[in-house]
Amino acid sequence: MIEAGFPASSEWEKEMVKKIVEERPKAKVCGLARIVKEDIDACLEVDVDMIHVFVSTSDVQLRHVLKKSREEVSKEAVEAVEYVKDHGVACMFSAMDATRTEMNYLKEIYSRVIEAKADIVNVPDTVGISTPFHMFELVREVREVAEMVDVHCHNDFGLAVANTISGVLAGAREVQVTVNGIGERAGNADLAQTVMILQSIFGAKMNIKTELLYETSKLVERYSGIRLPPTTPIVGENAFSHESGIHSHGVLQNYETFEPGVMTPEMVGHRRRIVAGKHAGRHGIKAILSEYGIYPSEEELNEIMRKVKELASKGKHVTDADLIAIAEITCEMRRDERPFVLEELSVMTGNRITPTAVIRAKIKGEERRGAEIGVGPVDAAVKAVRSILRDQMDIKLRDFRIEAITGGSDALGEVVIGIEDDKGRISTARSAHEDIVMASVEAMINAINRLMMRDEKKSD
Repeated sequence: MIEAGFPASSEWEKEMVKKIVEERPKAKVCGLARIVKEDIDACLEVDVDMIHVFVSTSDVQLRHVLKKSREEVSKEAVEAVEYVKDHGVACMFSAMDATRTEMNYLKEIYSRVIEAKADIVNVPDTVGISTPFHMFELVREVREVAEMVDVHCHNDFGLAVANTISGVLAGAREVQVTVNGIGERAGNADLAQTVMILQSIFGAKMNIKTELLYETSKLVERYSGIRLPPTTPIVGENAFSHESGIHSHGVLQNYETFEPGVMTPEMVGHRRRIVAGKHAGRHGIKAILSEYGIYPSEEELNEIMRKVKELASKGKHVTDADLIAIAEITCEMRRDERPFVLEELSVMTGNRITPTAVIRAKIKGEERRGAEIGVGPVDAAVKAVRSILRDQMDIKLRDFRIEAITGGSDALGEVVIGIEDDKGRISTARSAHEDIVMASVEAMINAINRLMMRDEKKSD
């Protein structure tokens, strides 16, 4: 079920919900409404499959927000449910602020809306004040008067997912979640965490393609502009990354040593990574270098380890590109034999000019040219790089960020770019330049070269 929006809140939102309904997704679409006829009519007009009606029931909200008695609210709630059902539409009823509502009144209002043929009753922890033990007891009480119970938890104390799981253990049949936990204030229960706990730990069966969780998270992250911390469970960039020497060694032997076991990165569309850093161990560093066909001696490995730890201890994020550069210098490898060599880059942009980039480069000795337009000079340049590579590899940008900028009008911008090829391999590189477009292109080419060199080493 997709609760697509609140049609009565604005014409824009009403049109948005209507378009989602018209897309006919492989899920039912629900519209939100207060226990007000006009709100319900707005949902009916866009032809949703279910209408979710809600009203506050806690004494603090009855007194200060609604300024109505319990009996008045109960009567209006029943009338709203009946109005929805009279139109042949499924109905869910929420007693908003349920976790602060007096229990006898909460069960009474739920009983009355069920008599009015409400299909589902929802128990919202509107201000995120509940605890897992309280939520368990609350849902168990509500289950005495309702068969179909739903829970909706907020994350003000970081307990939204835990409270949601407790609701399920107490008998809730449905849960309300959001992608990346986005929601009012501190957010709501997170989709990926809730799904994987229910599936991997409790063995619940759900009609959810878990292998798309990571991709969906990244999509919402990009469109919402709300970035997730790398340590976010399940979908964070560090969720399946291992730096510690002990952890890396164990995972390389058997992933179950330092991962949950019942959940693998592949199950959620993520990838396992061994990363370099101040806690990196020999086995981890060797594993990363072997991916690029670099096999240092024990003495060389000791020196590489020393340099990596020195770099990381200064607060620098050590990318694969940094590690390879350190290894190449340490192992006295030739650094001038790059598969992809940039010869020339020209970018045109301006007030009335569509940003256009023209590139000339050599790929394995063959000269190539390409030109692309973009929404900005960096976008055009990145697209131009991709255009001359299409017969070699299909790459997509996974990460782009400016990590450090010096002061002044001629400031140096340090760009970090992460790419992924059509084989699912990831490469990250950085570059610094006073021209941010050039820094972006150089970083991208460095990342591409890492992948190409990896292929060359393996073919040897």
